[in-house]
Amino acid sequence: MSLVNHQFRLAARPQGLPKRTDWKYTEEPVRDPGPGEVLVKTMYLSLDPAMRGWMNEGRSYIAPVAIGEVMRAGGAGKVVASQNPGFAVGDHVTGILGAQEYALFGADAAKGLTKVDPKLVPLPVYVGALGITGLTAYFGLLEVGQAKAGDTVVISGAAGATGMVAGQIARIKGCRAVGIAGGADKCNYIVKELGFDGAIDYKNESVPEGLRKHCPKGVNVYFDNVGGQILDDVLAQLARGARVVICGAISQYNSTTGIKGPANYLSLLVNSARMEGFVVFNYMARYGEAAREMAGWMLAGKLKSREDTVEGFDTFPDTLLKLFRGENFGKLMIKVA
Repeated sequence: MSLVNHQFRLAARPQGLPKRTDWKYTEEPVRDPGPGEVLVKTMYLSLDPAMRGWMNEGRSYIAPVAIGEVMRAGGAGKVVASQNPGFAVGDHVTGILGAQEYALFGADAAKGLTKVDPKLVPLPVYVGALGITGLTAYFGLLEVGQAKAGDTVVISGAAGATGMVAGQIARIKGCRAVGIAGGADKCNYIVKELGFDGAIDYKNESVPEGLRKHCPKGVNVYFDNVGGQILDDVLAQLARGARVVICGAISQYNSTTGIKGPANYLSLLVNSARMEGFVVFNYMARYGEAAREMAGWMLAGKLKSREDTVEGFDTFPDTLLKLFRGENFGKLMIKVA
């Protein structure tokens, strides 16, 4: 097999937004799989806000990407060679493929790869709404946030990959869903296409005023993807017994002056509320049950998926920045092959 693998490796720890010089674009020959190994050709590469945290050195829920290492990234692809009885050439799979065109998995490939059927839904959906993105929304809202019928649920980053799914799950479960997003197009989409009950355009209107308008009885569950000032604004509007779910804080990931924490945290005390952070990997043993339920919603037309797909593996450094500029509309990914 005479294939060449192109890769993006981490060259330096970024200061602020990642730059081209923080990456090294490399190539190497693709090795034939040995006994028990599986070779996967990457077709779609997932771009996620969490990747920025993986580039930092320091203690976290997962080890940082080492300097010189292929950048960690999820994706979907096709098996092109296999010496593992659990995987056949032509199988479509998802997993942590890395920012590269080919990924070689060892004899424990079954732990890192999940077979999927693109005849049921398109392959990119398994990267987004029916992948880690959707699972994050599912467990964050239902397990951590304990959302129940009648709750008013507010989601920041509501036109992003996780926010879109979280809002739709809230509606499926009988909650009122209010999304915070940037720009009229995104706000119109989440209301008219996804069924959110209301939207607040943080770029063009006052978030506190929007919260008072759409959540007159307070916020029961806040699904936070952005942190910063918007987190403080929502804390001021909490209902008694509210649950604040910390999924991410994309407004803070590239800060060079330190992380801005919640200044309005005493609202948790006043309202007997709680704030809890989580990572989806905590629920790995239950991925199957969640994926099955969400697939059922999708086949029933209750859950919609939207992908923001950019062509070309070589665009990786620039396409990643769309996340931090608020330019993505839906699940951001690169079509590699």
